Amino acid sequence: MLVIQAQAMGMCFGVEEAISTAHSLNNPQEVTILGEIVHNTRVQQYLLALGFASQAEGARQELPSSPGVLVTAHGISEAYRSRLQGKVIVDTTCPLVTRLHKVARRYHDQGFRLVLVGKPGHVEVLGITEDFPDTVVLPSLESAPAGLGEKLAVLAQTTTPPDLFEAVYERVLELHPGAIVEKRDTVCRPTRQRQQAIGALLKRVQALVVVGGAHSNNTLRLCEQAEKLGLPSLRVEAPAELNSEWFRGLSLVGLSAGTSTPAEAISAVYRRLLEIGRSLRSPIPRGFTNKIFTSRAHS
Repeated sequence: MLVIQAQAMGMCFGVEEAISTAHSLNNPQEVTILGEIVHNTRVQQYLLALGFASQAEGARQELPSSPGVLVTAHGISEAYRSRLQGKVIVDTTCPLVTRLHKVARRYHDQGFRLVLVGKPGHVEVLGITEDFPDTVVLPSLESAPAGLGEKLAVLAQTTTPPDLFEAVYERVLELHPGAIVEKRDTVCRPTRQRQQAIGALLKRVQALVVVGGAHSNNTLRLCEQAEKLGLPSLRVEAPAELNSEWFRGLSLVGLSAGTSTPAEAISAVYRRLLEIGRSLRSPIPRGFTNKIFTSRAHS
């Protein structure tokens, strides 16, 4: 069985910098991480072992009792930030998420109603909707309604697939022929690179394995790309989750990973896939060879 890796996958610079900042703190026992700094169980457990407390993303109404809080790369709204007065804030918001906030503020101040292509309730999306409650969040092309207003600004959650963003914008434009509809593409570059890479990969394989957390929006989007083409996909966080029977009869399997997935997790899953291929004696297509995975940047 040949395992083909996507050209771009794994942890993005925003998540790497957030984790690096957390590691640099001298007093982790005095800091609560607001939500999940990364949607990866092993990394979360490691940070808890260092002494950090963690507040679930669904518990935003409660303020942590610790003197310090760490804002993850997903960011928070200004409304939520104001509730943290008196706390020491360690802000690791991704610069590309900060850019989205600035764009949203600018359009709002100009009288535009925000139309955000993204996942309702996602922590990054809440960073916008809590500041601008009349924002319309559209998770799909089918969810776009008419009658949203006369001045609309269509933006994107940073991990939105670029083709979905463009399709929703065109649909909003079509449904509002008399309105001013402006578009600002706020999809981040790492997401765009990974979407392009997964598109190229899926043309070559029979099935896809994606390494990433269950709450990671961009990880789930990678799986969706396979589903759109009718290819089976499997999301895992660790090698132990791989069932060899799932791969029986396959000779070409793709491997990708979400932007919160560490390189060592990808490496471990890759090696397990090679072991499964050998145990099943799955044939490798003529002209191909499996190469041993080596640590590299997944930018």
